[in-house]
Amino acid sequence: MQASDRFNINSQLEHLQAKYVGTGHADLNRFEWAVNIQRDSYASYIGHYPMLSYFALAENESIGRERYKFMQKMLLPCGLAPDREEE
Repeated sequence: MQASDRFNINSQLEHLQAKYVGTGHADLNRFEWAVNIQRDSYASYIGHYPMLSYFALAENESIGRERYKFMQKMLLPCGLAPDREEE
């Protein structure tokens, strides 16, 4: 692998990380990664009507109520962030 290939791969990765928040980076901790996964999941549930209607049917709720519930869960999907200890 040549140095130019490595530079090209790294620049593509940086471009993806700037464009999409959920792709992660080296400084991303476990909690932030889990929050990204949960928010992506809830956004997908809201955006795909058949999946949203499935959840509404399974929980015996209206589709609007399920959409509202998922949007509320997107605020703090994994609870409050743990305290970071300074090194």
